[in-house]
Amino acid sequence: LPGITRVYRHLLPLMPLAIRSLRVGDVDLVLSSSHCAAKAVPLPPGVPHLCYCHTPMRYAWHMREVYLERMRPALRPLARRLLRWLRAWDRDAAANVTWFLANSETVRDRIWDAYSRDSVVVHPPVDTDFFTPAQVRREDYYLVVSALVPYKRVDLAVAACQRTRRRLVVIGTGEEAARLRTQAGPLVTFLGRQTNQTIRDYLRRCRALLFPGEEDFGIVPVEANACGTPVLAYGQGGATESIVPPGQASEPTGMWFAEQSVDCLAEALRTFEAESRNVHPAACRLRALRFSTRHFEERMADLVTRALTGRPLVETPRTMPRRQAA
Repeated sequence: LPGITRVYRHLLPLMPLAIRSLRVGDVDLVLSSSHCAAKAVPLPPGVPHLCYCHTPMRYAWHMREVYLERMRPALRPLARRLLRWLRAWDRDAAANVTWFLANSETVRDRIWDAYSRDSVVVHPPVDTDFFTPAQVRREDYYLVVSALVPYKRVDLAVAACQRTRRRLVVIGTGEEAARLRTQAGPLVTFLGRQTNQTIRDYLRRCRALLFPGEEDFGIVPVEANACGTPVLAYGQGGATESIVPPGQASEPTGMWFAEQSVDCLAEALRTFEAESRNVHPAACRLRALRFSTRHFEERMADLVTRALTGRPLVETPRTMPRRQAA
């Protein structure tokens, strides 16, 4: 909600002060889940700290200019100074972490860019016991399940389906909802917010899930694969780790498209329909099981045990080239 977002941005400078006021008791290890301030929690001496980092602060690092462009010009100089301060504080806070855990290879690269620290990838858990295939008939529509905000690029899915005369169902709400509705034609249906049961039903029956945004990881594509449903995803970010396109394996689970443009996505729709017989529901399901809750829990338990016993989380840390954050 725009109002809540504005309040959050006003309170943002206070978050580092608030986290510093917390006190951790007598513990053997701290495990934080952080995209901003949680990694800065004060630690008792000698206690290891594993930080499961969902991404370094987007507004201070890799999407800084995107956020600034959406602000009123008069506020941008002050915002730049605030973000420079946040960057410095964030880099200092990273020194509080013994080991970073990244939710994708994409985030691993960002952690290196922002903090010059390597990390261990632990993909987020997906409820593959809930999102399952069913003996139902596939119907003639594509599906988007997403928050309707600019960087999700739902506008590409709407425009590409209109251009190619394909039916599209959109599930989700957000600040872009009204604008997208005015741009959409009669072949696009907006359902707003829906329950997980309804989302699962649509995933089971659609031709494919469209995923036109770039995400840190992206759980919805894996939920689609878990239902035996192929995914057409923009070929950047976490989707390159979860979705297997033709040519990379004998059992593809979807396709990537190379550019965030209507032309490119429209061509991907045509190509997918010509080659969809090569994507099998069983292969999609098998791929999704790699990201199951059970796999996540086993991976985290192993890493926590290693940290508690003083063993390295990885035997040979990867040497990564230093890149300058945008």
